Amino acid sequence: MANTKKTDKPNILYRLFKAYVRFVHDRIYYSRTYSLQTEHIPADGTPLLIVSNHQNCLNDPLGVLFAIRDRKPYFITRADVFDYHPLIGKFLHTIGLLPAFRIDYEGEAALEKNETTFLMSERELVNGRTVVMYPESGHQDKHWLGAFSFGYTKLAFEAAKLDDFRTEIFILPACNHYSDYFHIQEQMLVKFGTPISIRPYYELYRTRPRTAQREVNALVRRQIEDLMLDIRDLDNYPAIDFLRNTWGRKYALSHGYDAEELPDRLLSDRAFVAALQQAQTTDGDAMRKVYDDALRLQNGIRKMKISDDLFDRPLSWGVILGRTGLCLLLLPAWLFALWPNALNLVIPALIQRRMTDRMFYGTFLLTISTLFTIPVLYALTFVLTWMYVNVWVAAVYLATLRFLTLFAWHYRRFFIRTLQAWRYRMHLKTETLQALQALRADIHHRLNRLLKK
Repeated sequence: MANTKKTDKPNILYRLFKAYVRFVHDRIYYSRTYSLQTEHIPADGTPLLIVSNHQNCLNDPLGVLFAIRDRKPYFITRADVFDYHPLIGKFLHTIGLLPAFRIDYEGEAALEKNETTFLMSERELVNGRTVVMYPESGHQDKHWLGAFSFGYTKLAFEAAKLDDFRTEIFILPACNHYSDYFHIQEQMLVKFGTPISIRPYYELYRTRPRTAQREVNALVRRQIEDLMLDIRDLDNYPAIDFLRNTWGRKYALSHGYDAEELPDRLLSDRAFVAALQQAQTTDGDAMRKVYDDALRLQNGIRKMKISDDLFDRPLSWGVILGRTGLCLLLLPAWLFALWPNALNLVIPALIQRRMTDRMFYGTFLLTISTLFTIPVLYALTFVLTWMYVNVWVAAVYLATLRFLTLFAWHYRRFFIRTLQAWRYRMHLKTETLQALQALRADIHHRLNRLLKK
């Protein structure tokens, strides 16, 4: 490794703010987060450019930010995210995000503004700081890897050029992955690859810079593809994703993976999708029929408003009645928990309706909750309880608000699941449900045969 320079140790105010955001991120927004292979991160002070896939707007850089612990990295991200709301723009600058302007979005005239962003990043990088970039130049709305812009490779080489190529700069490939993009209390992970030194390409960059960039980009992209879930068959993506989230659980269990743990599910899903792609190559007609039938099954399940796993694990009438009774018993507690927690979901949802890109929902929910609804509404709750009861009750109430948030969300899930179980049992003898059962069993039979070829 290279000799380290300046460290990325942030000041106390940044640490306190980061700790608060991390608390919301790790303890309220997600049910569990994973930072995998962090031992591959070079020593603090090593010039490091982290390059990752991009799927979930602000949630992606926050995952990296919390995975690399005590550093204060600089994130270069699409400029338009700074314009969605003043609060979001200020928040992004606070956590170290810098705008990158793109010709397809902000226009050619705006590209001049990139010089300031990139020159600052190059100086910080060569001085031993950490910079994070997303070379897809925009987030994807599916689990697949888009085309890479070479801007990140140019930044790395130009940073080295500032020091006359004396400093060794590393690029660290990474990936992020989510169990769900649009709901709280899901799982997310950040996984790091192996650092790539660009020093062996310095001489090539002097004479043939584009060739050097292409060769480094190929190495980085290959690692990211090997880390993430990359579903390349976009024509059949809806069917593949439906099968991954339904039959894929059986595949995980039958191959020794823990279907409930996201790191295991990522490995299992990668193997499952690869098996589907191999079957598509071997017997394309049969797989196309499977995909068509999978979409028919998915549409039927949606129309009936039930869950796929009820076919394998239907709840008995006794369990359904017991769950219904529990829902009624806990209803007053749920109503009590709605203040102020319901507003944490309603306010971002109202703002998000004005946007055309639904992938921003998680960003709105996390950002507005962190910067506005949680601090303001929790403080208001504390003050009002203090005024009308006493300070001790107010303090206890404030301490329980996080748990009330989680209770309210999980009660909602439990209630919806109970309704689905009612619908399933009520339609169990109908032709519609029996036809779906037969179609589902036939799809699974064909998959078992095709994937074992």
